[in-house]
Amino acid sequence: MANTPQSKKRARQNEKRFAVNKARRSRIRTYLRKVEEAIASGDKDAATAALRAAQPELMRGVTKGVFHKNTASRKMSRLSSRVKAMG
Repeated sequence: MANTPQSKKRARQNEKRFAVNKARRSRIRTYLRKVEEAIASGDKDAATAALRAAQPELMRGVTKGVFHKNTASRKMSRLSSRVKAMG
């Protein structure tokens, strides 16, 4: 348990950051799920549109420190190759 005033403040800050990061991570996952659903449905136009919407959201997560850069790049690469392979 936090005892000093500084450690109490850090605990409060950590709670706030955790809530913000959790919301941001959830939002990104929603965008990625929309791409997955569009791929599963076989609609290439919808998948392309969903991918274009997901890309800036995923990169924003990188700049905010929610995801590592390589993780986001790997996800984008794999999704875009799957969308590209659609007939």
